[in-house]
This record gives sequence, structure tokens and C-alpha cells, in this order.
Amino acid sequence: MLTKGDEYPLHQTPEPIAYSGTDRNFYDRYFFNGYAPDGSGFFALAFGVYPHLDVADAHFSCIRDGKQHSIHASRELAMERLDLHCGPIRIEVVEPLKKLRLIVEDFEGISAEIDFTARGFPLEEPRFTHRIGPRTFMDYTRMTQNGRYSGWISVDGERREIGEGTWGTRDRSWGVRPIGARDMQPMPGTPMPSFFWQWTPVNLPSGSLFFHINAEKDGHAWNTRAAWLPEGGDVGDIVEGHGLLEAKLVTGTRWPESGILELDIPGGPKRIEFAPVERFQMRGLGYTHPEWGHGMYHGALKVAREDFALDEVEPLQPDNLHVQSICEVTSDTGETGTGAFEQLIIGPYSPLALNEFLSGAD
Repeated sequence: MLTKGDEYPLHQTPEPIAYSGTDRNFYDRYFFNGYAPDGSGFFALAFGVYPHLDVADAHFSCIRDGKQHSIHASRELAMERLDLHCGPIRIEVVEPLKKLRLIVEDFEGISAEIDFTARGFPLEEPRFTHRIGPRTFMDYTRMTQNGRYSGWISVDGERREIGEGTWGTRDRSWGVRPIGARDMQPMPGTPMPSFFWQWTPVNLPSGSLFFHINAEKDGHAWNTRAAWLPEGGDVGDIVEGHGLLEAKLVTGTRWPESGILELDIPGGPKRIEFAPVERFQMRGLGYTHPEWGHGMYHGALKVAREDFALDEVEPLQPDNLHVQSICEVTSDTGETGTGAFEQLIIGPYSPLALNEFLSGAD
């Protein structure tokens, strides 16, 4: 099966671009988020391609006056991976690794035109490879990049310009992770499922700070990285090091209330404090969504709008565990900025005294 991708020197295997090895869970994904300097006006967009499920899906979500508004879309891929559209949502690569355009054509009152311009070269994170017993749970690569946004978003007839100083983060990831319908085959001897994830991309005036950790239930990290990139920096300006994040949870939830990140990165900040000002539910982009989970088949094309009030969300409902808290951040130098504190905790995690599968913080 030849496709548009075969016209370009992109091949990684002897097969056409339409095929990505043999794992049915292979995926290729875009993610974007943006926010004003004070943490308000949050928006996010995600677009996923699942070559061996022959499905593409996309999501756009924004917060207005305490409510989260989302568009979910899914279509049959027809094995063409370079058509970056799904229903009303479209991504245009204006200049690779530097500038992209996000377009949401009007659907039930939501529309947007947004430009992303990079603040520096993207960071390649360490390869995420994790197994549960003999079964590969994750095996993927991700690049992350901070940038500036411009454009506008309209919700129910109210159009708001994306103001000067709006920052955010975008990433691209590809490889293997759980997608589509769940594998019902049990894994003999597997303990209670657990997953711990924290990700804190930070925008400071002087540059971009990146930290993440995937950890076992006892707190042992199986993937982590801290890195600093000065404003306008190129690949040779990325400096890597180590970080340790101490987080406090909101009582009765698994959402972050505050955080202190201690860092050892030559030339970078030594300490970052996080003060959340807004909470975004990642289910608005399909993450852990009971209906619009990534890679699910909905037919030739299906599009839907979803709205919910953030203060009415049940915090320990499984599809509400995954959040991004938009934070005011302060560095040890006194420099202030804005960042996202993404967190997903499933199952027990002893460093935060979470001993049950879905227990909340005391």
C-alpha cells in the first residue's frame, strides 16, 4: 500500500510508510497546550494516528469561565498518515520544528485558528520502554518544545484573541503505548496495576525548563530527565541534568496542590516552585476518556462536542485522574513564569501515601 509518505525519504524499514513494524499498538501523535502569562485562557489540541488500527483521531479543548469545552473527532485513516485532519480539526506544518498552525473549523459553536512558534530547538527525551512481566506496555520516543502562540478561539459566538505573551508546550511522540480496545488477555502473576507520571514543562523569560518522571509504586524512577534550554537556543545549547520533585496533593484527590522542584542542571535554575491557578482535565483530549479514548473505532467519521463544569468533576473517577495544572512558577533567582504540572497516578504510590487503587490524599 503506497501513500504520500513514500514520496519522501522517510522510510525506517524495508516496507512502505503505511506499515510501522508489527505491533498493533503503534501510534504517532501531536500535542499542544497554551496559556496566558497569568495561567488563564488555557487551550489544548491533540492529534493521533494509529496505522495498524487504521484510525486517526483529534481533540480540541479550552477553558472558559470555569467550564471545559471540547471537540472530539475520529475517522478511518485509509492508511494515509500524512493527511493531518480529522473532522473539523487540522494541523499544518509551516516550518518543521519551528512553526505549526492549528485550525478548528466551526463545529457546534467552537472554532479556532492558532499559530505555534518555537522558542528553541526541541528536546529529545530518553526512550520510554516499560514492560509488565513479559508484555511491552510502552516503547516510544518523544520530543518536547516550548513556544509562543498567536491567533484566536471562539466559543458560542464569543471570540477571544490569544494575547501577547501566551506561551505553552507542544510535543510529538511515536512508538507503542496502550491504544484502542483493551487487551482482555490476563497477565499471570501481575500485581495490582500502578502508573505514576509527572511532567512539568516551564516557560521562563530566560528559557525553557523540562522535567518528567515515570516511577514504580515505590517511587523508583524508570524514566526521568531534567533539561534547560536558553531562549532561542539550538540543539547544542540543551543542557541536561537531574531533578527531584516534591509534590503535595489536594486532599481527597490525586491532583497536585503544589510542588517544589530541586534541580542540578549546569547553567539552569536550581529550584522551581509551582503554584496551580487552573486545572485542565486531560479527558478533554481523549486521555482515559471512557468513550473517546485514543485509537477507538467510531466508524468512517464521528464528531461530538462535550462540556462540563470543572468544579463538578468527581476527582477519583478513573477518567478524571489525569490532569494538567497550569501554574505560576518562581525560580530560585526570583524569575517568574508559567508552566504545566501534568500528573497521572493510577494504583498505589507509597511516596505520596496512596495505598489503595483509587484512594485520595489525606
